[in-house]
Amino acid sequence: MKIAILSDTHNHIDDTIISYLKDVDEIWHAGDIGTLVLLDRLKSLKKVRAVYGNIDGKDIRMETQEHVFMTVEGMKIWMTHIGGYPSHYDKSVKERLQVHPPDVFICGHSHICRILPDNKLNMLYINPGAAGKYGFHGVRTMILAEIREKRFTDLKVVELFPR
Repeated sequence: MKIAILSDTHNHIDDTIISYLKDVDEIWHAGDIGTLVLLDRLKSLKKVRAVYGNIDGKDIRMETQEHVFMTVEGMKIWMTHIGGYPSHYDKSVKERLQVHPPDVFICGHSHICRILPDNKLNMLYINPGAAGKYGFHGVRTMILAEIREKRFTDLKVVELFPR
């Protein structure tokens, strides 16, 4: 299965982002989507799994959840917007991560693209950075990946045009 992982679009999507979405099976959005129009546009392209972020209004929150727990290709995945990063997890997720760590933990919010192993919790941490134009990040990013045989493979950070 091929996936695209986005976060922090803040209501921005362009032809460059869309060109990368054509070859994936699913789009995963780790929050701060922006508007229902953007979410609907993504849904018109592929299957979307999304969580809401702190800037998302009631309309987005009616269509998404704060946390998505899913099993995909035999892997347990937890996606949320505000999660922190290894050794600095947000207090809202820290205890649950320690008690029931998934195979992969995906979050957004920081606008910092990171893919890190968390050896203490035996899981992979992914933050796709920010694909949108708003925020302090210099380069917009997203992640492309494949899931095969219960593993993320071919993880690629896509650097989009500067914001």
